[in-house]
Amino acid sequence: MVSKISEGVQVSVEIFYQQDYSHPLNQEYMFAYRVTIENHNTFSIKLLRRHWFIFDSNGEHKEVEGEGVIGIQPILQPSENYQYVSGCNLKTEMGKMHGTYLMENQNNMERFYVNIPAFDMIVPFKNN
Repeated sequence: MVSKISEGVQVSVEIFYQQDYSHPLNQEYMFAYRVTIENHNTFSIKLLRRHWFIFDSNGEHKEVEGEGVIGIQPILQPSENYQYVSGCNLKTEMGKMHGTYLMENQNNMERFYVNIPAFDMIVPFKNN
């Protein structure tokens, strides 16, 4: 698991290789990731947007941007956390992701960015 705190918000990511949904002969490697977002601020925050940078070990680079996460724009009260699971498919056995969340302070409506820490997606047999 990787974790990072920025702007009073902690983002932690756990990565899971999805062997049953992967097809190596077709260059399809599926990974799931569980994100936990914790609000360490004294004010409520709302997650407005996500922006991901995805890198495949063959040099391909993708960006994914959109509203909320998994169709939701969660509001987190102070000391509250929110967790979701999503996925990423790669064409190679290894890759990397990182990104940002656009958040909104619910007291003064100011917007700010929270960093999503970089994490590796590696097929388990490549780790040995």
